[in-house]
Amino acid sequence: MTILYQNDIEFFNTHGLFAGIDEAGRGALAGPVVTAAVVLNYNTLVEDINDSKLLTPKKREELYRQIVESAIDYSIVEISPAYIDRYNILRATLLGFKNAFFQLKSKPRYCLIDGRDIHSELKPYAKAIIKGDQLYASIAAASILAKVHRDKLMLAYDDIYPEYGFASNKGYGTEYHTKMIHSFGLSPIHRKSFKIPCMRSQEVLRS
Repeated sequence: MTILYQNDIEFFNTHGLFAGIDEAGRGALAGPVVTAAVVLNYNTLVEDINDSKLLTPKKREELYRQIVESAIDYSIVEISPAYIDRYNILRATLLGFKNAFFQLKSKPRYCLIDGRDIHSELKPYAKAIIKGDQLYASIAAASILAKVHRDKLMLAYDDIYPEYGFASNKGYGTEYHTKMIHSFGLSPIHRKSFKIPCMRSQEVLRS
């Protein structure tokens, strides 16, 4: 049993049924921010669960299927670029955390959230943990569900807006993506409130 599962079980023994919550896409220039909540089943351990950023795409896909099949409960929430632009990315992310938690049918008593921020309506039920996806299996599982779900969304958007390279950059501000924004302008799924890097500054950074 990994230290991530040990931490989960220790928390479960003191707090009862709880969910791990994380997000994907917070820093992207395009697409939604996706949040996920997971209540793990400790009678069916999923090997190799870890922070999604430390896993290969193939491994994330494999673990996604195992988590969905074995978890007691899970939920996935998308918060649109329009909402992000209207309010801000922090407020959008916190709304996603709140909705993911309250959509769980198992009604866990508590949740652990990756990061430092908690929605006001979650504060009685939640604890924020910096780098929690590297400390708790439930948060790591949520990071995997959010990441895989969002990557699939961005692959679908790549079919609609192929010029931006969403299949490879997933909406993040890569050099190619930035060039295409300057060439074609913003698509309907770009976050218009986000600052787009200028080409000159990128060229200076490369030199």
